This record gives sequence, structure tokens and C-alpha cells, in this order.
Amino acid sequence: MSVTLLASAALLAVPDVVPADIAGAVQAQDASTAGDTAVTVPDQGPSEPIDGPTTPVVLPRVNFGTAGSEPLPSLDQIEQEETAIVVSGERTPKVDPMQAVNEISYEAVQAVDDAVIAPIAMVYQKALPKPVRTGLRNVLRNLTEPIVALNFILQLKPGKAAETVGRFALNSTVGIGGLIDVAKAKPFNLPYRRNGFAYTMGYHGIGTGPYMFLPLVGPTTLRDVVGLTLDRFLLPFAVGGPLQHPAYVTSSFVIRSLDERVENDALFKRIREESNPYASYRELYLKTRQAEIDALKGKADYQQEGTVVLPALTPTPPPVMAEPAPAPEVAPVAQPGPVFISEPVVQPLPATL
Repeated sequence: MSVTLLASAALLAVPDVVPADIAGAVQAQDASTAGDTAVTVPDQGPSEPIDGPTTPVVLPRVNFGTAGSEPLPSLDQIEQEETAIVVSGERTPKVDPMQAVNEISYEAVQAVDDAVIAPIAMVYQKALPKPVRTGLRNVLRNLTEPIVALNFILQLKPGKAAETVGRFALNSTVGIGGLIDVAKAKPFNLPYRRNGFAYTMGYHGIGTGPYMFLPLVGPTTLRDVVGLTLDRFLLPFAVGGPLQHPAYVTSSFVIRSLDERVENDALFKRIREESNPYASYRELYLKTRQAEIDALKGKADYQQEGTVVLPALTPTPPPVMAEPAPAPEVAPVAQPGPVFISEPVVQPLPATL
């Protein structure tokens, strides 16, 4: 999500159409005339004689918008024949109603990532040794522990909340401000547990809402947008001080984004090898979030970080387009050969002298 944030930082009244259901013009009769109208079929040329008097053909009156007439039925009220042809295509998933817009946003972010973010992340990886990168990640993660503990309380898990508070106290003191994660080692055995307000909403049964790929957020849902906003702004708003300083906000954002880009480089490459990278990314994100919430409900082991096993990605083949039927071969037309016509030439006889 932070990777997408960094990539993004680098960057109907249609007139009513009246169906032409009536091909010809309708001659209105006298408005006061009621009942049926007698129309005599005109003579259309000579025909066989008909015995008996000529009987007029009676047609029913057609009322279009006249007073007392029944309104025309809508298209939905007209029964279609069973042999009607129904044209259908691949439906957009219900969870992704804005798929067309999301795909455009996804392609734009990937283009920026290829051109800017990925090269910078690789330089960051080579310039800083892994212990240094891990230490910076631990410091930023330690600052999220109060939000994690608060959400465990909202999820009615006081034991997990107490463990999170103890972990925060140990790493903030013995771990030199969170630079070293001493709480996860023996004898404490207090691993980091990811949590937030979006998890709390999902734990209490609030649905994900529509899936979105926002230029400034990345893959997310409506529920996660609300939860992330609370996660990022509640603690700085409550504590204030250096957490609201622009230097801290900018530097923490850049470090977190580059670190996530380096750690997930292999995953991003795997997704791009899929036949439909956008759909695979969406599926992975939604399954990850659901697996984490299921773990909070006791459906998976959430004690140790990384023990939540995600289901494998479902292959998403691109839509198969029907191949056009080959054009029938046209036999070459034989050109007619030249036709020679011989005509006798009659020469006049010479006159006798």
C-alpha cells in the first residue's frame, strides 16, 4: 500500500431517444368517433370478379395518447419470445464494481513503479545492509503498538492487549526505542501481531465494501480506507509533538515504502507473471485480509507472525475470443479465351468488257 502511495506521489445528459417503433404516420380520425373504424381496401388493379357485395374491412382503432386510452407498455412489460437472443459477457465481480477505473489506476501505478520506485528500492537495498533496514523497520513498527493494543481491547481480547503493551514497553526501553525487537526472543516470546481499526470492523462483521485501487492508497477496500485513516492519524493527533512534524512524516513514509518494496519484490514479480496481473493482485489482497480476520476469530494461528497460510492464487486466464471463421475460398473465375469469328469476304467480280 505504501509502495503505491510513493508511486502515485511521483506522478453523462443524453437526449431521450424515442424508439422508432411506428414506421408510418398514423392518420388521426375524428376525436369524437368511438368504436371501430371501417376502412375500405382500394382497388389494386384487375382481379378475378368476386360474387356478392363488397364487404369493408374493419380495423381496430389505435389510440396513441388520447384521453381514456391505456398507456403503452414499457419494454420490461413486453414478454420476449423464448427464442430471443441474449448477448452476455464476462461480468464484473460484485466486490469490484469500479473495475474499469481500478485497472487504469493499476496500470498507471505499475508504470511509475517500473520507471522510478523499483530502481530506487534496489539502490536502497544495496546501500543499506539488512540489519540496518531491519532496525529502521522495527522502529516504525514499534510506534504502531499502541494502536494494536487499543484494537485488541475493542475486539474484547484483553490478554493480547496486555501482551502488546508489554512488548511496546520492552522494545522502547531495552530495545533502544524499538531498534531491536527483544520482545519476540526468549524468555519473553511476545511476537509482533498486526492489527488495526479495519481488522476490528471486520472482526465485528462489517463487510469489506467495494474493492478499489486508489492512486494514493493502492489495493484497498472501503472498510480498509476508513481503518487506515484512523490508524495513521489517531496516534499523531493524540500524542502530537514529533509525530506531527513534517520531517518525521515524510521520512517514515519513504522508509516504509522502500522497505515494503524490497521485501515484496519477489511477490510483485510473481503477480506480473500471471495472465491477468490485476485480478491476481486483487484476489491476493482480499484473501490476505480475510485470512487475517479469520485468524482473529480463532480460525487460524495468529500467535506467531507469518503462520497464517494463504490459499494459492487461482489462475485467471484472459478472456478467450472466438476465432473468426475463415473466409471461404473463392474459386478463380476462368477468363474466357479469345473468340475468333471468321466472316466470308465477298469480292465483286470484275466487269466484262
